[in-house]
Amino acid sequence: MTISKKCWPKYFEKILTGKKRFELRLADFQVNEGDFLLLREWDPKTGEYTGRETEKKVGYVVKTKDCEKFWSKKEIDKYGFQIIQIE
Repeated sequence: MTISKKCWPKYFEKILTGKKRFELRLADFQVNEGDFLLLREWDPKTGEYTGRETEKKVGYVVKTKDCEKFWSKKEIDKYGFQIIQIE
């Protein structure tokens, strides 16, 4: 399946250069390993797409809704989460 999503310019550029190899997204859609993300550059200042896009294959997907199994709600509220890229 291919899923189309907006991507702001500063993040889009890092994805194109290969520096950014992860996405943090609200889990309001279904995505699975092997799917493709069609990332379309969106300029929030103009409210329009720039015309640039790239397609990336989805690898491992982590969902964080059940993270209270590992940390308390108090800890999550205090510290939040980090997404860490591993090379």
